[in-house]
Amino acid sequence: SNVIYPDIYTTHIYTSICCSEASPVQSRNPLVCSVFQLGSEWTAPGEFTKFRSQVSKSVHLMASRRYYFEILHKQDDKGSDHVEVGWRPFLPGLKYEVIDSAYISLYTDESSLKMNHVDHIPQTLASHGPVPAETHTRSKHGADMLQPDPRDTFFNIPMIDPSHLENVLPTCLYSPTYVVKDFPIARYQGLQFVYLSFVYPNDFTRLTHMERENKCFYRESPIYLEKFGFYKYMKMDEEEDDRPFFFPNPDGEFSCVIRGVWEKHQHPLRPIATARPPPAPTPPSANSSENVLPTEPLRVTSYLHTSEITESQQQRPDMDPEPEEEGGISEYSYEDVEPRPGWAEEAINWQRTFSVNSMDFETLRSDWNDLRCNVSGNLQLSESEVVDVLAQYMEKLNELNGGIYTLLRIINVEKRRDSARGNRYLIELELMERGRKVVRLSEYIYMLLHRGRVEDSLENMEGVTWGTVYAKPLLCQPVMLQWKKNVMVHFVIPVKNQARWVQQFISDMEFLHRETKDNNFNIIIVDFQSEDMDVEQALRESSVPRYEYLRREGNFERSAGLQIGVDTIEDSHSIVFLCDLHIHFPLNILENIRKHCVEGKLAFAPIVMRLGCGSSPQEPDGYWEVNGFGLFGIYKSDFDKIGGMNTEEFKDRWGGEDWELLDRVLQNGLEVERLRLRNFFHYYHSKRGMWNSQSSKAPKG
Repeated sequence: SNVIYPDIYTTHIYTSICCSEASPVQSRNPLVCSVFQLGSEWTAPGEFTKFRSQVSKSVHLMASRRYYFEILHKQDDKGSDHVEVGWRPFLPGLKYEVIDSAYISLYTDESSLKMNHVDHIPQTLASHGPVPAETHTRSKHGADMLQPDPRDTFFNIPMIDPSHLENVLPTCLYSPTYVVKDFPIARYQGLQFVYLSFVYPNDFTRLTHMERENKCFYRESPIYLEKFGFYKYMKMDEEEDDRPFFFPNPDGEFSCVIRGVWEKHQHPLRPIATARPPPAPTPPSANSSENVLPTEPLRVTSYLHTSEITESQQQRPDMDPEPEEEGGISEYSYEDVEPRPGWAEEAINWQRTFSVNSMDFETLRSDWNDLRCNVSGNLQLSESEVVDVLAQYMEKLNELNGGIYTLLRIINVEKRRDSARGNRYLIELELMERGRKVVRLSEYIYMLLHRGRVEDSLENMEGVTWGTVYAKPLLCQPVMLQWKKNVMVHFVIPVKNQARWVQQFISDMEFLHRETKDNNFNIIIVDFQSEDMDVEQALRESSVPRYEYLRREGNFERSAGLQIGVDTIEDSHSIVFLCDLHIHFPLNILENIRKHCVEGKLAFAPIVMRLGCGSSPQEPDGYWEVNGFGLFGIYKSDFDKIGGMNTEEFKDRWGGEDWELLDRVLQNGLEVERLRLRNFFHYYHSKRGMWNSQSSKAPKG
């Protein structure tokens, strides 16, 4: 933010901005000039007239007056970007000159201010952190996740009376077979024992807008997809006059497909056969001019764009060019010359039919924690299964409560599969009570599949009913698997010299409190001698409901910082959320943490979307961090039971402490719930100043 001291009365202002992907910006102040339209424009240094938008209209400026101006620059991850702002008198022939230091001064002298002091900066959309809600609806980004979802605001609906849920279902023991309590796990092997849950309805966490770069969802080799596409899922039906063509399979063998050539104006994609057939079938007669095959092999292709087909067909060096007829198409024409060399002209067969293999790629996925694909979303749960389970539950609910509830909407259903014993469901329903009150229901239920005689293991559990043998699955209430709606959540964050990010985090927590009216969360910041801001003062001046400030001397240590923060928590029956600083939280983050943490049973490791350089929650280009478990929710009692953070082994380094913690969580018999959360982002950020290295020892002698 600078001030211009112009020496001229009227100037012409221009900009020159070079960045990898500039994007449109809306501002309350008039936009004078810019380098953007589609989001991928850039200019070289000193290139001032590349785009029409770079040059402003004439601006009247008075000598010796001060004018505030603001630049919004979107930097790439190469560190090679630059911004230039210049002017010239609005007279013909005069050149642009960069506005230099003689005409620029600081809007405010910030030398005496801490980095988090930002109140003096005028608040426009270019400088203000939170983006107004009205701009969200105008987003043109292609991410489906940006569309509204009832999950996002479900926490605002009043909860159903808990007494109406008592004894709706018979109680049963919850003991899934995939729990690895006391099972020996090698270092970092716990990743193999984390399973994913299925969700309904579709939460659109699949990053379809990123699949142009990564097609791992389709479970095919990228090279295979690039070369052959999806042709194996569709074939042309055979007709009497069709002759077989031969395609090579990726392994080099030949397979037979039906020949069909489509003209460019019929469809942009068309199958072609371009390999010389091996000895087998009798070649066509020389007198058969309608179905002549090319005599030279062309490159192997499949369903290609027309431009690629034309290129491949024109690679015929042995053919003499056809003499151009008078009045024909010029060699400089962009139109295709018909017919193309080497292919017989055929009439369009409008009766051609195709057979398509029904292929649901979602059903090919498993609940194994796939670490190789970072654009696929949460696993999808079938609608028929959801309807069947909820029909049984609603019948039991109304049977107990005199039919006062009507199902309005299925907001969310999550399933953890255990084919050996039973499936656990988290059901979240919007109900109408007595025809006049809308309430929400959010409960765990269990579909017990295989039951036997287990009275011995249940003799000390009063009120638990269990039949000896049942023929069909039983929908029941799992014992000791209820989440607490108002339990305290502690966000624990170690920091060092990240003033603006710390201030942003505090502002985000204030916004979370203001929007949710939830007082049951606490911020614990462990500060490793930050010099760029007074963190304690910023917390003291904030409106967050609770906070703890702890200062520690020495170099930054994530494991030690987290442990110090957790040690200050007195209530062992509250939830600890091990957190990072550079996170954008959805408004339902508190409820998501609470309902996926159950004391003695469940811990929660939500998958965050890691934004790329220049991306934002409004333009979320990036990928799911499927490998990281650093964002972790767990009850304080469970955290203490497993021994807390490994502060000795990870004293001088970070990275791997989350996997080591995961190993011990699983070995102590806890499940780890793993879900991709909508609108849960990790900002791209510079690591400069975050950690200072240990001082090296002086050389001996």
